[in-house]
Order: sequence, then C-alpha cells, then structure tokens
Amino acid sequence: MAMVGQRGFFDVEERLRELSAKGDDLERIAALVDFSMFRAELEQAVPRADGTKGGRPAFDHVLMFKILLLQAMHGLSDERCEYLIKDRLSFMRFLGLGLADPVPDANTIWAFREALKRAGAVERLFAQFDATLRAAGYLAMGGQIVDATIVAAPKQRNTEAERAAIKAGRVPEGWAEKPAKLRQKDRDARWTVKFSKAKPREDGAPQVDLAVPAFGYKNHVAIDRRHGLIRGWTASHAAAHDGARLAEVVDAHNTAGDVWADTAYRSAKNEAWLAGRGLVSRIHRKKPPGRPMAARTRRANARKSAVRSAVEHVFARQKGPMALVVRTIGIARARVTIGLANLAYNMTRFVWLSSKVATA
Repeated sequence: MAMVGQRGFFDVEERLRELSAKGDDLERIAALVDFSMFRAELEQAVPRADGTKGGRPAFDHVLMFKILLLQAMHGLSDERCEYLIKDRLSFMRFLGLGLADPVPDANTIWAFREALKRAGAVERLFAQFDATLRAAGYLAMGGQIVDATIVAAPKQRNTEAERAAIKAGRVPEGWAEKPAKLRQKDRDARWTVKFSKAKPREDGAPQVDLAVPAFGYKNHVAIDRRHGLIRGWTASHAAAHDGARLAEVVDAHNTAGDVWADTAYRSAKNEAWLAGRGLVSRIHRKKPPGRPMAARTRRANARKSAVRSAVEHVFARQKGPMALVVRTIGIARARVTIGLANLAYNMTRFVWLSSKVATA
C-alpha cells in the first residue's frame, strides 16, 4: 500500500495558489481592506497588560477582530470558528497564520467580543469603515432604502406568567434564586408574528395569508440606492415596531433626499420628521380601511416597490451565505453580532463593487 508523502511548505503554497485561482473572497477582502485602520480603536476598546509580569503574549488585536469578522461572514459559533481556523487554509491565510502558529481558542474569542461589547466599539468600527468607503469614492448616493428583518435567537420555553413578567420588565418568580438558569434566559428577545401574504390561486380565489411566529431580534438598516451599502443600522427585539426606528437609521450624508420604506414606516410623525429635514418620503401608502386602494396609489406603490426591493438582497445575503443568527443572550450581545454582520456585509459588498469597477 502506497504511503502518502508528508506535505511541505511548497505543497501548501501550491494549494493556496489553487484556491486563489478558484476565487477566494477572503483573499480579495484582505487585499482591499487595510485592517490596520482599526488598530487604534481596537486597542482602546480592549486594553492589554504591558507584559511585564510574564505569561503568554496576548493575540494581536487586529487578528482577533478579523476572527470576529470570519464568524460574521460564515455564521460560526466560537467553537466552530476555532476549529475551522485550524482546518481551512483560506482562513489561515486571511488571518496571516501559518500551520505552526497558535490559534485563539473559543474562550479567547468570546472574551474579545465581550470586551468590544463593554466598550460599545462596534458602532465606531462600522462608522470607521463607512468613512473609508466614502473616501474610496463610494459616496451614499441616490437616496436610501430603509427596512428591517428578524434575526433568529434560541427559543425560550417560558410559561405565560414568566412571559408576562419579562414583558413587564421584571425577573420571573423563582429565577433569581437559580443563577445558572437566569444566565441562560434571554429576557430581551421577543416573540413576534411575521405575516406572509398568500398569492391568489390561478382561478383568482383568495388564499389564507401565512402567519409565522418568530423569536429573536431585528436588524434595522438603511442602504444607499446607488451602491447598496448599509449606511445606518440599529438593533432591537423582534417585536419592536419598525417605524419607530426610522430616525435611528436614516443617513444624513446621502447626496439625495429620497427615502423608500414599506407601510410599517408610514406615520404622521415620520412624515413630519422627514419633511423637517428636507427629505422626500417615498414610503408606501396604506390601504384605506374598509375600502379598495385607489388605482393611482397602487401604481405609485408598485413603482416604490421596484426600488425598495433592493434592500432584500442585503437580508438574503445575511440569512443565506452568512447564516446570520444570534447565539448569545441579551440585546447588548445581539447588537454586537448584528453590527459585525452589517460591517462584514459592507466589506464583501465593497469587494464586489471594486470588481465591477475593475472589469468596466
């Protein structure tokens, strides 16, 4: 039986060349994004000891940040991320690690993300990269599209009394005496119902709309129409009203004043807020209660939908290839997960936009 020879350095280099030839998105991101721009913010958010007391040297801040982005791009848990860094040559190359280099374990990854949460650094890191995009010529142009999507979290099995206490902002009875149980209970996430409008049958007969229960959080975003990049975002529990977050996500730097959104954002308060800032509402109009929608309004809504549908590409990417879910407990940690996913999306979108420019 023939023995397979042990692979050496040049074999690994050959395999990496093959990966490059097939198209390695991580290699493209590493080539286009100067990750050193984040170092000062990361070092401030995650302070380290000076090393005078000895011990194993801490892992580099930028390396740890890139690991969190790998997690966001591939929907990985801490344990799975540790394993795949050791297993995948493309991950190692993105992180600048060799086969013999130490890899941060799951606990180290968790601790670094916790430090970013405590410092509230994710919002600043996102803004820093957005400024880089603008400096590279990707200005927010053409107006903006606002929408939200549910991000699933582990379902909580609580009684009616426990759910009522959580909604009222109280700790359910008996939980405080069981710290281990309390730590595993997410009191920030919420149940909601997502409605999916059923299409009429071929014979024209209406069908029953679908109501799908969902538990978790929401990612609220505003993308610019020209480039499809996320320019503003926030996070909330899944039952939060989308329209109430309009002012939090609208980007004041867009070169056009048009704002597209679905009927959830149509309210007198939002219309006044937009008008007060010189913005033009392209928000869908609601059907009058008990009356058919006017043909003119229906046509106007259809034109708006043709523009607004672009935001669905963002959510499809995040829920598809990026497999975005919240595995952690609490809104503060969920905000870190969602913010990193939005930042990772912009990086992958930046690569795609750059490739379009290069081939034009």
